[in-house]
Amino acid sequence: MKTYEGKRTIDGLQVTVDGAPLSEHYEVKRYTTYGFEWTYEGDSPKQLALAILVDHLGDQQKAITLADPFMKSVVANLNNDWTLTSAEIDAAIK
Repeated sequence: MKTYEGKRTIDGLQVTVDGAPLSEHYEVKRYTTYGFEWTYEGDSPKQLALAILVDHLGDQQKAITLADPFMKSVVANLNNDWTLTSAEIDAAIK
């Protein structure tokens, strides 16, 4: 099971998967050029949703399809510092 974490630090935003930086996955689809964000609905939170789903699902097309609803139901509602497990992601996309 993977663990995804996001933190707001003095050096900016950090998003990791199992402690390693999470790729923005711009090669799959680019919603923004500004990187990740969360706590609201928009292009940067949608990029985070896509990146989490690409990594979690391993299916680029399914991740693109689910990115907007996952952004609205999960990413937009994350706290400043957050943790998501694979089980929580699976529950959210069912």
